[in-house]
Amino acid sequence: MKKNTAILIFANSAEKEAERKSFLYSDVFSALNHQTLKTVEKSGIEYFHFSEKNQVGSSFGERFSNAIEAIFKKGFENVITVGNDTPHLKTSHLVDTLFQLENNDLVLGPSKDGGFYLMGIKKEHFNKETFLKLPWQTSKLQKCITSILSSKVLNIKFLEILNDLDVLEDIKKIFHSFKRIPKSILKVLTLLIFTQKEFFIDVIINLQKTISTPNSNKGSPFIFA
Repeated sequence: MKKNTAILIFANSAEKEAERKSFLYSDVFSALNHQTLKTVEKSGIEYFHFSEKNQVGSSFGERFSNAIEAIFKKGFENVITVGNDTPHLKTSHLVDTLFQLENNDLVLGPSKDGGFYLMGIKKEHFNKETFLKLPWQTSKLQKCITSILSSKVLNIKFLEILNDLDVLEDIKKIFHSFKRIPKSILKVLTLLIFTQKEFFIDVIINLQKTISTPNSNKGSPFIFA
């Protein structure tokens, strides 16, 4: 199964991502790119990185679909796609997806904004025309994919829901999740919120409320993976 599967890291360079998401510095994306690569390499699954340098297409949907198609053309039967904006992505998510594809038609790691941070798909179920019509980069994406698969009576396996970094508010959600954060990511995000005075104060106040709430999760957000 591993030899028939490849991981597609669909992520731009730190400089390019910083242009698109101006609330984050390039240092943040450098750390995210490094951590994503490290996570993928630990899985032992062959991978390919498509940045803005080798993406083809005028829209996100076109670039993403073309990248998936390119992997299939290399002879792989399954593709697992990930981006670089999910701090809580772990190697276990990739390995789990690898095995889940044996009994499911598609595996989806849903993000809280209605999109997804991971997708495992088989070549036989990849339809480029359908992909191009999906509402990419909107909150309707996840529901749309689920609806299409249900209409075709295909099996879909969902992984745990995670937060990705699309807006400044997402940093607060990631800190409040109390999930383990890699040390390198925690460092740059902490430095970032220090530069946003009002945002930083709000994060601290909410963390104090969460910690002081009875029966709350007693773990600390400042835990290194």
